[in-house]
Amino acid sequence: MQRLLNNPEHYVDDMLEGIYAAYPDRVTYVENDPRCYVSTHKKEGKVGLMTGGGSGHLPLFLGYVGDGMLDGCAIGGVFQSPSAEQIANVTKAIDSGAGVLYVYGNYSGDIMNFEMAEELVEFDDITCKHVVGNDDVASAPKGEEDKRRGVAGIYFVFKCAGAAADAMLPLDEVARITQKAADHVRTFGVALSPTTIPENGKANFEVKPGEMEIGMGIHGEPGVEVCPLKTADDTVDAILPQILEDLETKEGDEVAVLINGLGSTPMEELYILYRRVAQILKEKKISVYFTKIGELATSMDMIGASISVMTLDDELKTYLSTEADTPFIHQNALQ
Repeated sequence: MQRLLNNPEHYVDDMLEGIYAAYPDRVTYVENDPRCYVSTHKKEGKVGLMTGGGSGHLPLFLGYVGDGMLDGCAIGGVFQSPSAEQIANVTKAIDSGAGVLYVYGNYSGDIMNFEMAEELVEFDDITCKHVVGNDDVASAPKGEEDKRRGVAGIYFVFKCAGAAADAMLPLDEVARITQKAADHVRTFGVALSPTTIPENGKANFEVKPGEMEIGMGIHGEPGVEVCPLKTADDTVDAILPQILEDLETKEGDEVAVLINGLGSTPMEELYILYRRVAQILKEKKISVYFTKIGELATSMDMIGASISVMTLDDELKTYLSTEADTPFIHQNALQ
């Protein structure tokens, strides 16, 4: 393991100390716990939005805390859930009297701890609702969406949730729009290498040279196929049709597309992937309203990428296209 770190056991807290030092006017923490991460820009009367999950996925999850997006994030260790107490502490810090919406990925530890946190904050008369991201097509068949993992497509969900809350809509309406966004997103990924957790110092799974794993999860969860390494075009041809079929897209649809790098994939290669995505969508007469290309949900040092597609209507276009500004994400309003 060749890493720029100090004590591997302090990996997450050293990272957080650096972020707080870099952006002292944007983010802070509460309850003397650096893993209880909140925005310094609190808007009274607005629905509070929070997420949470394991470290090792920057900018997911904490990178989406900021203006026009989320208000807080509970941070776990690398690939580990935050505690219910940490989630509850962030919830209380971001509540402005309009309730709090939890938006997080479909992982058992996160679900359990967010549900426990909701029970804890009931004593403070805080109303909470949950929207769980489950966009990973590879992790369960159609009809069993409740078993699918939440991966990079949750970026679109955060974006729509943030815009709806910023519009000062009530909790029920923010939750409806956020759930609608989640229901319209699908993702499929590929891994070309394993990843190394700093505290372990070794790879947590194996991808042999000259091979790739189709559908592998961002923690190394098994995919659907191990095969010889494909070209970029062949990779897109293998996964994009599955996304479009699952979404039941048709000629004339408008979509948003996210090409996500998993940690060690050059940006050049992400654009090579998008080249083929754009060709296929044009052939199918599906128009692209919004494109995002970069590292939005990583897996430490994994080589690989994922493709996310979100089908749009006028309502979702409105919320997706508003301005957002966090220390990690800058999106101008689309014209």
